[in-house]
Amino acid sequence: MNDIVTTKWKIISLVLLALLIAAALFPFLREQDADLGPAASVNGVSISKQDVFDALLAADGGQTLSSMIDAELVRQAAEAAGVEVTDADIAERMDAVKGQFSSEDEFLSTLAMYGMTVEGLEEQMALEAQLKKLLEPQIAVTDEEIQTYYDENAAALEQPEQVKASHILVATEEEAKELRLRLAGGEDFAALAAEKSLDTGTVESGGDLGFFEKGAMEEPFETAAFSLEVGQLSEPVETSNGFHIIQVTEKKAAYMPTLEEKKEEIRETLANEALSTLSTTWLEEQRTNADVEEYL
Repeated sequence: MNDIVTTKWKIISLVLLALLIAAALFPFLREQDADLGPAASVNGVSISKQDVFDALLAADGGQTLSSMIDAELVRQAAEAAGVEVTDADIAERMDAVKGQFSSEDEFLSTLAMYGMTVEGLEEQMALEAQLKKLLEPQIAVTDEEIQTYYDENAAALEQPEQVKASHILVATEEEAKELRLRLAGGEDFAALAAEKSLDTGTVESGGDLGFFEKGAMEEPFETAAFSLEVGQLSEPVETSNGFHIIQVTEKKAAYMPTLEEKKEEIRETLANEALSTLSTTWLEEQRTNADVEEYL
């Protein structure tokens, strides 16, 4: 993935990033005026929900409350401006976030690590979409800015050499040699990978790893993959995971995209960078002009 696409999804609004913290604290905020019983018991000694709430509040309560105030300011401004967020808006952002992970399991485990749910993230994507729709009319990217970015980021824009490969991972060199003989004898690579490979992430796709560039794999695997011709089988390749039989199925030579090919991508990158900066100043202005009272 090139730097432009990566940057696009690193520039998530200040509101969204801060709400990751709020998601963990919100259940306790919601209960603060209720009867707070024990949260846990250790050898008969209770730890109350109030103790947990007080600890969370001391750790990051101020930042969390600030984030929730910002979120409410965005919602109110969007409502006043008649901004509407569709299911398609949310789905687009969710797909882009998921695309930063290697699998659905990695995506879900990362959410769980932050105390988030898919539904909670969708709500935050809706908030981000509101903020973007509010501020986009104030952002303009010129052709001159696009040309400057293209000229100054040539190294990052260049597409490196890539290979598309499949592999079968096994525990021993002997087994790898046996499988290579079977493949050389005409057995189907995908079928054998589905039957024998220990790589659970690619077994359902017949060992297909997709396209990758240098630096993405362990050095022995990478060296072998980039030295193979299309369709050629490698000898057993040892890595920290075991022994691999690799087959390259396609190659892409390095090339420099034209300005026209990258124009819209660069425009969106620059617009997102401007949006990130503008959202900070806009929220500061909203706070200045709003009647905000804090009681914590």
